[in-house]
Amino acid sequence: MEPVEVNAGGWYLRALREDERVNDRPALADGGITEPGYIARRTAQWLSDEHYSWAICQPNTGELLAEVGLTPSGESATLTGWARAGHEDALASGSDAVQRFAEGALGFTVQR
Repeated sequence: MEPVEVNAGGWYLRALREDERVNDRPALADGGITEPGYIARRTAQWLSDEHYSWAICQPNTGELLAEVGLTPSGESATLTGWARAGHEDALASGSDAVQRFAEGALGFTVQR
C-alpha cells in the first residue's frame, strides 16, 4: 500500500520523510532513533504491507513530534508509538486517529 495521510484534528499524520523539502532525521534523533536507514526501511515496509508508520506532525510547521505504527497480522494489527519529550498528547491523538483508520478503512481489529 502507498502511504496514506491522516488528519487527526490538531495533528497532521504523514509518512516519514527525508528529502529536499522535509527532513525528519533530526526529530527522529531527538527521539532516540539514529539508524541511518530508518526512513527508507519504514518506506519499504509501507510498500510491502509489513508495517505502516506515520509521523505525527505540528500542522503549521510539519515538525515531527511523535511516530505511530501499525503492524498487520491477519485480520488484526498491533498499534505502537513513541513521542518526543513533551508531546505525549500528539501521540495519544494520533494513535486514536490511526486506530479509527485501521478499523474503519482497513478492517483490522486493533490491539494496543
